[in-house]
Amino acid sequence: MPGMADNTFAGTVVYLCEHNEKGALGLVINKPIDIKLKSLFQKVELQLEITELAEQPVYFGGPVQTERGFVLHDKRPEDQAPYNSTLSIPGGLAMTTSKDVLEALADGSGPVRVLVTLGYSGWQAGQLEDELGRNGWLTVDADPAVIFDTPIDKRYERALSLLGFDPLMLSQEAGHA
Repeated sequence: MPGMADNTFAGTVVYLCEHNEKGALGLVINKPIDIKLKSLFQKVELQLEITELAEQPVYFGGPVQTERGFVLHDKRPEDQAPYNSTLSIPGGLAMTTSKDVLEALADGSGPVRVLVTLGYSGWQAGQLEDELGRNGWLTVDADPAVIFDTPIDKRYERALSLLGFDPLMLSQEAGHA
C-alpha cells in the first residue's frame, strides 16, 4: 500500500514467484543495491563480458537469505528445464537459484532478460493472506513489462497504474461488510 510504514517494504514492488499452502516467496524488483552484475560475477569466479548486462544493478530481493542469489528471467518455449534449480512461474517467467544460470549468462547462452537479486521476500503459511486482509498490500496481475521494460524509478508507479484507478483514493483502513 502507498502508506506502508515498514521501511523494508515501503514503496516496493514484489514479484510473487510462488504462493501455496506452505507460504509465499517473492522478489523485490525496484530496489537496486550498490553492486553491478559484473562485480557479482567476479565474486563467484565468472567473467561477464556482455557490457549491457555487466552494468545492470543487483537488487535487494528481500530480507531473507540476503547472501543468496536469485535470478528472475524470461523463459523461451524451448527452455523446458535448462537449469538445475528453476521454479517455473505462470506467465512465462522463471526464477533460478543455481549457478548454472550465471554460467550461461557469462557465456552468452543464458536468458535474454534477467533481474538478479540478493535475498528474497518470504511469508509463512497464512501470513501473506493475513497482511492482505489488513490492507497491507495491493495486488495486481503480473506484467513482465514492469520488470524488464520499465525504468527502475518508475516501476512502483507503473505497477500501481495497473490497478486502473488513482491509488491516492485508497484508505489504509480495512473494512468488512
